[in-house]
Amino acid sequence: MTTTDGEDRIRRRPDDEEADIYDEDGNVRGDFLALVGAAIADRDTLFLRQNVARLHESEIGDLLESIQPDQRLALVRLLGDDFDMTALTEVDEAIRREIVDQMPNAQIAAAIGELDSDDAVYILEDLDKEDREEILAQLPFTERVRLRRALDYPESSAGRRMQTEFVAVPPFWTVGQTIDYMRDEEDLPYSFSQIFVIDPTFKLLGAVDLDQILRTKRQTKIEQIMRETNHPVPAEMDQEEAAQLFEQYDLLSAAVVDENGRLVGVLTIDDVVDVIHEEADEDIKRLGGVGDEELSDNVLSTVRSRFLWLLINLGTAMLSASVIGLFDASIEKMIALAVLMPIVASMGGNAGTQTMTVTVRALATRDLDIYNAGRIIRREAGVGILNGIVFATIMGAIAGTWFHDYQLGGVIAAAMVINLMAAALAGILLPLLLDKMGADPAIASSVFVTTVTDCTGFFAFLGIATWWFGI
Repeated sequence: MTTTDGEDRIRRRPDDEEADIYDEDGNVRGDFLALVGAAIADRDTLFLRQNVARLHESEIGDLLESIQPDQRLALVRLLGDDFDMTALTEVDEAIRREIVDQMPNAQIAAAIGELDSDDAVYILEDLDKEDREEILAQLPFTERVRLRRALDYPESSAGRRMQTEFVAVPPFWTVGQTIDYMRDEEDLPYSFSQIFVIDPTFKLLGAVDLDQILRTKRQTKIEQIMRETNHPVPAEMDQEEAAQLFEQYDLLSAAVVDENGRLVGVLTIDDVVDVIHEEADEDIKRLGGVGDEELSDNVLSTVRSRFLWLLINLGTAMLSASVIGLFDASIEKMIALAVLMPIVASMGGNAGTQTMTVTVRALATRDLDIYNAGRIIRREAGVGILNGIVFATIMGAIAGTWFHDYQLGGVIAAAMVINLMAAALAGILLPLLLDKMGADPAIASSVFVTTVTDCTGFFAFLGIATWWFGI
């Protein structure tokens, strides 16, 4: 196959040279995608092994998301044993399922055996139960037991996220014995930052950082230098709560223990970063009412994801319309009301969304609680009043000049103060109420806040106008 200079540069890249597959905007380069696509079409496994297989797992994940859907499975098949299954943890769920569902279970089992347990669980949990059991049955006994134990924990729990490979020693060992054990033992995690100390029943006693091991004489016993474990994480704890522990105490790793305090795994910072990203992504999507939608979802899946909240929005919009219907006679007599009332509702909606966004995020990060809720509510009420006065003055002057009626300007100014105050209170009180009731405030707040601001804005503006002008 004839190549250009750029193509030849990629093909003939020395083994020790790292090629940058991204353009200046952080996207996979178009010329590289074209080369990969051509190699897939020509079944050029040599090119794919030299230029794709040795990429970092995150780069392979970006590549899988960038190429055409029909090329993904072909790429995996052409790479064969050289395909790094860890890359499937870097793509969204729809693409991961699309690829894994087409792979033979024997190939998945062989690849799973080479992965860290947390990555293996991440892939296995998306499979049908029958396929999962068939794959697990092909794994060595010890590894099978570890993975089953992790899969038995609730979804989105620390137990699902933990890595079951860790280093644990008894307290009576010396530093020298521990060092020799780490040098001789082949079945150790690929990387770790601390060693856990356990009793014969695997109950967690403490931990020792690796730097402490290196600075201590060989004859010193582990129990003399071990410290109490920094915030062990219960396996049943929600992954978001576990991530907050890492954030609060600046942890690099944390022991995961069962209900009896026995060590069952370790949670590491790389997994926690993924959790923080996923939870933030989930909150943003829920605020927009799009559920668990992924960019790779097809049209029907996307429609199903968005339909329910659009239907709810339709119901709340009809409620707002019914408020307007109460003043249809006033609107008929004074057309200016119909022109101006969307402004009142829109300003209230935007103000409410600002407060709601800050509140939902503060609830998610546990920065807003019962102890400071009163102060924050008073602050938001003050913000609503001041913003209301400022924008009421601006809009009142505009409306008075526009329609040559400064009484109308005063009416819209009063309505705007009322609605921005209502928006501020709804933006904080509704998420707090939903959270208190056990509902996710990120899911329902936007619908309710918008409804409150629309109804309040229309009722205040049209009601005051009807009363003031006697129409």
